[in-house]
Amino acid sequence: MGKPVIGVMGASANDALTAGEASRLRTLAEELGWAIANANCILVTGATTGLPSLVAQAFRKQGGFALGISPAENRNEHLTRYGLPEDGADVMVYTGFGYKGRNVINIRSSDIVLIIGGATGTLNEFTIAYDEGKIIGVLESSGGVAAHIREVISYSNKATAGAVLFDNDPAALVLRCVAALASASR
Repeated sequence: MGKPVIGVMGASANDALTAGEASRLRTLAEELGWAIANANCILVTGATTGLPSLVAQAFRKQGGFALGISPAENRNEHLTRYGLPEDGADVMVYTGFGYKGRNVINIRSSDIVLIIGGATGTLNEFTIAYDEGKIIGVLESSGGVAAHIREVISYSNKATAGAVLFDNDPAALVLRCVAALASASR
């Protein structure tokens, strides 16, 4: 098996955060990026702003390879219509599928899906990953949707073929998810 591919799904800059919350989450996002790089993984994000962008920047500073999955049809649309950055990826894939279509590509391209904060889009990504039996790591201390995943699972009353792991520590969460993937691959 090659390097594990970790998809990071989380709050974009459109998700309203207080200044204090934004500062705290910036630190968590950077720690998550470093942890993914230290685990020698490949990173996938939705090529968006906010927490996934912060994770990608920290990850790339550590020499990691990041793939951005854009909702846009091309670079121009990515920058102008969606107003998304291009500095969070080494390679950008332009899907032309909009946000929801891009979310499916994000999840299917990832061996592990990590949830950090988030709102409606992150919830959509979680439900896709859950339905498709992915290994999912939830950074509970990041708030937003991540703080409610246990409730979502309880309300759905449906088992997953994958695993959902919870932790407040970014490094511990990454290591646990990579170990779960290795165990599932045997």
